[in-house]
Amino acid sequence: MAMGDGSTWPRAPSRLRRIWSRLTASSVPAAVEEPRAGPARADQVLIASLVEAMPYPAIALDGDLRVLAFNSGAREIVPAIRLREPVLLVLRTPELVEAVRRAGATATPQRVEMIERVPPERWFEVFVNPVTIASGRMLLMSFNDRTPLRRVEEMRADFVANASHELRTPLAALLGFVETLQGPAKDDAAARERFLGIMQQQASRMARLIDDLLSLSRIELNAHLRPRTPLDLGSIVRQVIDGLQPLARDRAVEVKASEPADPILVLGDRDELIRALENLVENALKYGASGKRVDVSLSRSGGEAHISVRDYGPGIAPEHLPRLTERFYRVDVADSRSQGGTGLGLALVKHVLNRHGGRVTIESSRGQGATFTLHLPLHTGRPA
Repeated sequence: MAMGDGSTWPRAPSRLRRIWSRLTASSVPAAVEEPRAGPARADQVLIASLVEAMPYPAIALDGDLRVLAFNSGAREIVPAIRLREPVLLVLRTPELVEAVRRAGATATPQRVEMIERVPPERWFEVFVNPVTIASGRMLLMSFNDRTPLRRVEEMRADFVANASHELRTPLAALLGFVETLQGPAKDDAAARERFLGIMQQQASRMARLIDDLLSLSRIELNAHLRPRTPLDLGSIVRQVIDGLQPLARDRAVEVKASEPADPILVLGDRDELIRALENLVENALKYGASGKRVDVSLSRSGGEAHISVRDYGPGIAPEHLPRLTERFYRVDVADSRSQGGTGLGLALVKHVLNRHGGRVTIESSRGQGATFTLHLPLHTGRPA
C-alpha cells in the first residue's frame, strides 16, 4: 500500500483515503469543500480563491449546477446557498433560474436582470459565464448591483415631477408681484415693501422645498445600505431640543425631555436621525403650539429604542393618519404653507426610519394632541 508523497492511497479503503486527505489538505477557504465529483483539488482551491477575491458577489458551479464556491456578497443575495447543493433550489427569480439552465446546457454566456422585491428593493445585472478549467467546465455567476443607478433614475423622474408641481404656485406668485412692481405699483413705496416681503417668503419656501427634495433623494439613494455607526440617542435628543429652543420661545411652547440614565445605542447615521427628529419636534412646535407644551421622551423595550414626540394641540382626525407620511400630503394645505411647510417632512422621517430598519407610528385624535414615535433596533456595544 504505497503512499508516495502521502496525497494518495491507491488501494486503501475510501474512508481511510478521506481521513488522510483531510490531514494532508492545504488550507481551503471556508465557503468551499471537496465535491463528490467535479474539479480536482488544485482547481478547486484556485476557484475558491478567485471567487473570494472578486469585488462583486459571485458563485461558482460545477457541470451539474451544484455550488463549488461562493463569497460573502453572494450569501447576502442568496441566504440559503449551500456548498455542493444544486443552486437552482435556492434561486428565487425564474429568469435567473432559466439563464443558469441555458448556460449549463448550451455553454454560452447569459445575462439577466434580477429584482429583489424584499424591502428595500434591489436591482442586479447577473452574468452567467461558462469557464473551462484543466479538469473540466464550470459556470461562474457574478452579480452587478445596479441599485444606485436605478435609484438615481427614479430620483431624477420624481424630482422633475414633484418640483414642477410644487414650485408652480410660488413661481406664479413671484412673477405676478414682479409684474405689479414693474407696472401699477412702480412708484408705490408702501406696496413695494409689502410685496417684497411676500416675495421673500415665496422664495424661501422654494428654497426649503428644493432642500427637502434633495435630502429625500439622498436618503432614497442609500436606502439599501444600512448604517453601521453606533450612536447614543440621548445626545441626539438633547442636540435637537437645544437647536429648536428659539422656535419654542417664539411660539411660547415649553419643551420637556425625559431619558434614562444609561445610554441607549443604535446603529445609525447621525445627521439623518437628527433631521428626522427635528422634523417631528418642529411640527409639534408649529401645529401643536396651542397646547403650549411638547414632551420628548426616550425609552427602550422589546429590543427597540423609542423616541416619542407628543404635543397637546388640536390633534389629527383618524382619516388622515394613514396618509401623513405620503409626499406632499397635508391635513390643511393653507395652514401648512403659512407655517412654511413643504409637505415632505414626514415622508423624509419615514424613509430615514426605513433605512435604519425601524418604523414610525402615529397616535392622535381630535382635541387630544398627537404622538409621533420613532422605533429603532437597539445596538449592544459602545458609541462611536
